[in-house]
Amino acid sequence: MAARYNQEELMERAKELLSAEPDPAGTVDLIGEKGSVCVAASADEMKSAFKRIKKAVPGYRWVVINRDDLFAANTLSLGTKAGIMDGDGGILKAANLPRKKV
Repeated sequence: MAARYNQEELMERAKELLSAEPDPAGTVDLIGEKGSVCVAASADEMKSAFKRIKKAVPGYRWVVINRDDLFAANTLSLGTKAGIMDGDGGILKAANLPRKKV
């Protein structure tokens, strides 16, 4: 069974795993080499995380969650092109590049 992280621990794990730093604009939680990142340590925080990640700058988008919350996160991720990663670095859903708006 995977470890369960609180918000602060999950944020620190995401920083390490994705070589990310806090987003100076505050649109998302972190910006890293692999794209924009929002962190949601509980099912209650996921709706907000996926809403914020939709507004992210172009590029890959990730939501980092606890593996046990995948069922709740999966339905919220529809239409976002966001990938889902757990706090141990496992990719639970691959991220896709958003299409350019025409």
